Amino acid sequence: MEEAIIRTEGLKKSFGDVQAVKGVDLAVEPGTVFGLLGPNGAGKTTTIRILTTLLEPDEGTAVVAGFDVVRDAVLLRPVIGLAGQFAAVDENLTGLENLEMVGRLYHLPKAEARRRAEEVLERFDL
Repeated sequence: MEEAIIRTEGLKKSFGDVQAVKGVDLAVEPGTVFGLLGPNGAGKTTTIRILTTLLEPDEGTAVVAGFDVVRDAVLLRPVIGLAGQFAAVDENLTGLENLEMVGRLYHLPKAEARRRAEEVLERFDL
């Protein structure tokens, strides 16, 4: 079995008296499409912020792509990405057009941006 691409053990984070993340343990295998679901206030956003090095946990460990999110944050950041719920560049464009535009913003040639956008949509059956 491959090592998990995301692994947390005993992850905790509090804000004052509010315990936002209460001992999260998880392991996500490489190639998995993973969704973090739960009600408002369950700690989803805080967990994602920890996994993406935007917050440090109070306790526990988190390793993403082989990098400890606290100790190796500078090395981890170039190999991950984060898109919030309002990820569209332009709400009037289709998903394909938005992906192409992002590719062009990264200076990809037009044909390459389209090819890669189509590849992403196909990979996720969209």
